[in-house]
Parts: sequence; structure tokens; C-alpha cells
Amino acid sequence: MYKIVKKKTLNPTVIQMEIEAPLVAKKAKPGQFIILRVDEAGERIPLTVAGVNEKEGLVKIIFQVVGATTEILNSKKEGDSICDFVGPLGVATHIEGIKKVCIVGGGVGCAIAMPVAEACKKAGATVTSIIGFRNKDLVILEDEFKGFSDKFIMMTDDGSYGRLGNVTVPLKEMLEGGEKFDEIIAIGPLIMMKFVVLTAKPFNVPVVVSMNPIMIDGTGMCGCCRLTINRDGKKITKFACVDGPDFNGYEVDFDEAMMRGRSYIDFEKHAREETCNLLKKG
Repeated sequence: MYKIVKKKTLNPTVIQMEIEAPLVAKKAKPGQFIILRVDEAGERIPLTVAGVNEKEGLVKIIFQVVGATTEILNSKKEGDSICDFVGPLGVATHIEGIKKVCIVGGGVGCAIAMPVAEACKKAGATVTSIIGFRNKDLVILEDEFKGFSDKFIMMTDDGSYGRLGNVTVPLKEMLEGGEKFDEIIAIGPLIMMKFVVLTAKPFNVPVVVSMNPIMIDGTGMCGCCRLTINRDGKKITKFACVDGPDFNGYEVDFDEAMMRGRSYIDFEKHAREETCNLLKKG
């Protein structure tokens, strides 16, 4: 069993927990993820490692309450335990040799982008961070990003905080103004990452995207997390759990990924509603 040592609400639907898992904390790197089960009857869900405290053996996870399992996980309190916490899985984000980087985060994807920004800064890179949310009430991790960024830009869709607009607006302005980046790392909703890639393409800036498709076992066996990669005129199947989660943004078939990602939205909503009713009844 893995103890929930700390729990914090970041916004109305996003929760941060620190889990006691010393072996995972010892080896986890930015960009990697874990798979957990809340209890023995629960489903397996992947969550990105949002930070580690190796000294105390703690692994930070940040999740959005969207389905049945995240609803049950959110019902847990500090001092409670969860059944399984397996990791680290996936390939860590490559940061070696990067001198100047632009980190673009959207929504809960900022939970993944923040430790990457931290790692880049600690490796000596100049870090520009652009993060975006629908409105002020959904903002998370602002202070953390500011602490690891040489330049920080906040965007909201409705203009209620920071600048009005989406994350591609300042990115395009900087690129058109002659700003040079060794790499752009984009992490967030698929549609956001797709348009970051389209924005960067005319300027030939490498773009890395972090993919989070449907996933079950995390070992490449189930095939649920498959992605289509277009490389040298050929379509190649890759698996986010073992080949990623980071991929060359110019090669990802985003339209297919978005179509597959919508497959279980109605089921997820229904499952969460049933779970909420069960939790209320005790």
C-alpha cells in the first residue's frame, strides 16, 4: 500500500497529492509517469510524475477529476493509502544540450510541463514559459513556473488573468520577432499542441510534444496508447507508454489522436456520475 502524505486542491477540479513511494522517487525523471490503482477492484490509470522528494521518498502527482477513478482517488484523505503505484514508466524528457527552450503548457498539462521547466533550468538552459488556461479560476502552478523561468507569460482564453488569448499568440510574436529557441516543448490538450506545432513550423524550430492517449498496462502489450507517426512518407505505429510520452510534434497524427481520445468521453462522464452518487450514499 502507498500512503497519501499530502493532499492539496489546486483549483476546483485539479488535485495534487504526494505519495509515499521511495523506490519510484529514487528513479523518476521529468516526463515519466506512473500507473496506479486506488484499490484492488479499481482500474489502472496513468499519471505523470509532477515532482519528487527523494530524501523523503515522496512522489507528487497532479490529476483532474474527470472520471470514476479520479473521483474515487479524490475522495481519499491524507493518511489514507492506495493499492498500487507502479513506475517510473516511459522515457524521460531529453534536455541534454538544450541551451534555450520554450516550455508551453496548457491546463492540467502544466503539471507535466512544470518539472520539465525545472529540469531545464537546473541544467543551465534559458527558459521561457508560456502557460494558458480557460480563465483565472483554473490557473495552477504559477509561482512554480515563475521560479524556474527566465521569462514567464500567462494567458487566459477570456482575459480574466494575464494576457487575453491562447498560448500560440505570444509564441508567434516571439518567433516573428526573431527569438531563437533550440527547442519548444509543448504539453497540454491535443488541439493546443497541434497549433503550437503549426505555429512553429514556418520557423523550423524543433517541437517536442507529450502525448497522453488512452492507456492500460503501460508496457506496450495492450496497444491502447498507439499513435500514428508520419516519418519519411511512411506511417509508423508507436506506443506512448514505451516509445514516449515525448514525440517529435511534426510527425504526430494529431487528428487521429483526437478522434481516438474522444472515444470514451460519454462513458467516462456516466461512470463519474454513478461514482459520485455512490460516494454520497457512503
